[in-house]
Amino acid sequence: MQVFNNIKYVWKKYNFLLRQLVSRDFKVKYKRSVLGVLWSLLYPLLTMAVMAIVFTNVFKFTTPGVNYLSYLMSGLVIFNYFSEASNLAMSSVVANFSLINKVYMPKYIFPLSKCVFVGINFLLSQIPLYVILIATGTGINWYHIFLPYAYLCLFLFTLGFGLILSTVSVFLRDMFYIYGVVISLWTYMTPIMYDIAIIDKPALLLVFKCNPLYWIIYFARRIMLYNTIPEINSWIYCMVFGLGTLLIGIFVFKKNQDKFIYYV
Repeated sequence: MQVFNNIKYVWKKYNFLLRQLVSRDFKVKYKRSVLGVLWSLLYPLLTMAVMAIVFTNVFKFTTPGVNYLSYLMSGLVIFNYFSEASNLAMSSVVANFSLINKVYMPKYIFPLSKCVFVGINFLLSQIPLYVILIATGTGINWYHIFLPYAYLCLFLFTLGFGLILSTVSVFLRDMFYIYGVVISLWTYMTPIMYDIAIIDKPALLLVFKCNPLYWIIYFARRIMLYNTIPEINSWIYCMVFGLGTLLIGIFVFKKNQDKFIYYV
């Protein structure tokens, strides 16, 4: 009960600050932009179009039984959220050192605000995703009511990972460059553009299935593309990876946050 009371107190005290940080990010991102928030709708569509042309015409990728555009888009919007949110969360503490030095506030609010900010864009990207699902004949079914579970696990995993990255980047600024390589490798290790069925080596397949994003994307695709409720193991894996990473992130961040001031 004490834990919930603490969460309620923190939320009541700092929710205004969180809203202001998210609002600031929106103003900065879309400043002097003619299309503004519409880019949140157009960007995934344009990215999907380019990738679809490349992977269907150049590499000849196909996904038996489902439309390739729907397959590609359903994985792309999820991975794009993780990639953008984790990148912004990583630099959030370092970028706000001047503010941290002047006013006391919980430092975790900076990675959190980035994940929430990108999360709003992620929700907007669901519009072009559903346009693709309908336009390609994939359709929509009542199983879609379970999708928020996958998105919740995605948010928890991203926030936890962002807390870890933001902590490491304070002490190791090279992390900004290292993570660029990591996220590029992660992109190809996640079945976004291809069907994991093409991997015929059991050992390599096991490595791919240790990827948390694989299970979150798999969960979403079972609903969107295959019109079925995901298996119980995918429900468990999504929550274990999501909640487990968040708890690790909170532990790492809390243990080191008092040292941040010495690395300005």
